[in-house]
Amino acid sequence: MDKSADEISIDSIDNFHKTVGLNVKRLREAKGYSQLKLSELMGHKSVGLVSQAEIYHNKQHFNLTHLYKMAYILGCNINDFFIGTTIK
Repeated sequence: MDKSADEISIDSIDNFHKTVGLNVKRLREAKGYSQLKLSELMGHKSVGLVSQAEIYHNKQHFNLTHLYKMAYILGCNINDFFIGTTIK
């Protein structure tokens, strides 16, 4: 039987973004970078994106380009951002 994206709950997606944000925070802190430092290295002038997306504030989340840049900057594998995420 085929699955439909309509079957995915909003809570499931929210939890996915929250887990990714927590992983970004963990990896950023392990590297010793502040939110501002990471933001600047990503080419942003303010800390807003990183600070809000790490905690999924107002449903702000990282996109694939953000994750790609952060993996490069932090010297980690992009898969590290998805540790603990599940598809239900």
